[in-house]
Amino acid sequence: MGVKSFIVATLVASGAAIPILNPIQMIRQAGPEAGKVIQQCNAPGQIALAYDDGPYQYTQTLVDTLTRGGAKGTFFVTGTLYGCIYNHRQALQNAYAAGHQIASHSWSHPQNFGSMSSSDLLSQMQRLEQALVNIIGVKPTYMRPPYLATGGNVLPVMRQLGYKVITNDVDSGDWNNQSPQQSQQRFQQAGAGGNGHIPLMHETYAGTVNTLTPWLVNWAKQNNLKLVTVAECLGDPTGAYVNGTANGQQGC
Repeated sequence: MGVKSFIVATLVASGAAIPILNPIQMIRQAGPEAGKVIQQCNAPGQIALAYDDGPYQYTQTLVDTLTRGGAKGTFFVTGTLYGCIYNHRQALQNAYAAGHQIASHSWSHPQNFGSMSSSDLLSQMQRLEQALVNIIGVKPTYMRPPYLATGGNVLPVMRQLGYKVITNDVDSGDWNNQSPQQSQQRFQQAGAGGNGHIPLMHETYAGTVNTLTPWLVNWAKQNNLKLVTVAECLGDPTGAYVNGTANGQQGC
């Protein structure tokens, strides 16, 4: 008999009341609600460094930088935006093995993600799911929509698939030609108080990987912020993945 079962049996035998979770408590215990937009962490004292658009040539460098700094990052990856995801199999496996979170950013990062049909959205998500099962053995339950598009059919489809939808509360601006130093100013302006930040950054820019990220690791430590995955910062440390079945595919 397990410890939990023993405790329950003891309570029953003694006539003690067993606490029953109400529906709201059950939802909270199960992690964030699928299909609902989440912009920041749910508790102070932490920050979830989150990177879009990979895998790319800098993925392994980013993994190494975060790991050396005692940080956990979240990689919102695509299938084909910067070449075929299978060509970066080793870097993704290394990131997963090191405890970083692998999440979805759709298969091909379509510009019209927010106006796509439900069937096309399903295809975008499920194709990437299958690739990730083939590469790391599990499929993600977290996603960030391309262009942060949450209109149209996006949220209903993500709810159907069980995806927790992440956007951001700090924009590094790296996608808009902001230098690492300008990005640093954005974090300083946002401050280290309140609930933890989930920033918008991209692992496809050398400045973000080589300059901004080391600075962020130091900035977080100076402000006593714990560097965690998005799932961890939402109180869902074991809910980042579900099981899937590999199909042997090795290329896009």
